[in-house]
Amino acid sequence: MSRFAARLQDDRPLLFDGGFGTQLFARGVELPNSALANRSHPEAVVDVHRAYVTAGSEVIETNTFVASPLHLEMADAGDASPEQLAVLATEHARRAAEAADREIYIAGALGPSPGAIEADAGDTDFGIADAKVRDAHERIATSLADAGVDFFLVETMFSAREAAIAVDVARHFGLPICVSLTYKFTQDRKTKQIQYKTDWGHGPPDAIDILASGAHSDGVDLLPSIRMLGLNCGAEASREDHSGMAYAIEGTRQTSEALAQRGLDGLRLAAYPNAGLPKMDRQTKETYYLQDPDQMSAELPALLATGAWMVGGCCGTTPEHIGAFRAVLDA
Repeated sequence: MSRFAARLQDDRPLLFDGGFGTQLFARGVELPNSALANRSHPEAVVDVHRAYVTAGSEVIETNTFVASPLHLEMADAGDASPEQLAVLATEHARRAAEAADREIYIAGALGPSPGAIEADAGDTDFGIADAKVRDAHERIATSLADAGVDFFLVETMFSAREAAIAVDVARHFGLPICVSLTYKFTQDRKTKQIQYKTDWGHGPPDAIDILASGAHSDGVDLLPSIRMLGLNCGAEASREDHSGMAYAIEGTRQTSEALAQRGLDGLRLAAYPNAGLPKMDRQTKETYYLQDPDQMSAELPALLATGAWMVGGCCGTTPEHIGAFRAVLDA
């Protein structure tokens, strides 16, 4: 049993980290692709990880959200190697983890492709070929596994079908897998029932069914390979009442309900939302988020009450947010 698999048996909530790209910006690192910082600004990457560890995170994720060859090509990243960036990212995270006075787990991040994929679009005129998507995930996952991550984090998935492809790749390495999708507010016109769905119309029930269907894994049900399921980020552009912690609470409730309806009670729930809606300061032209550390941490008990086990933050959250979460969990 891996050390993280053992932690999965512990009912105590697990504290994740927070936003990464914005923290690089705060350190003066502005690049066309944030994964390039693993090579060009290693100390800044380690410093971001260290800040979250100091704030109380038990899990830090590798800076590989956009390390795939598809993202590097879009950023015109020249000779950048996705494999090298993934290895460096893991080494940087490990530096911060090993300096801590407690056990820190490293999540190997597998982010979404930079656009629609063939499985959703129905062709390769509009969508990225499924074979290219699979190859991109294989290259990053192999390097992360070889470098020694504790588990895979298939995150910010706008498509449950791409999530299935990524899980089918990751399951062959024998590490625990967390799948985290990104939803937005929708409402049934007839019943007025609120439903969270991805950009491709996949709500939590659809995501579970797609992962179980074997459609992207040669008929293999992928759910037994997944240890955590949940949501992160948040695609809302205007609804403050369905962003940030409110989004995490409602989305986790819907995910828990969908799992219960299918008799699936063995999965841990993960939730790490944005710090509310992003806004632009008209004077400074800088982006800020509406939910500060006190506001988000005040809602943490309600999120935990939905069954969320791994909690943290995404875009706009900071070490201060995570520190506030830590204080609530310790209390």
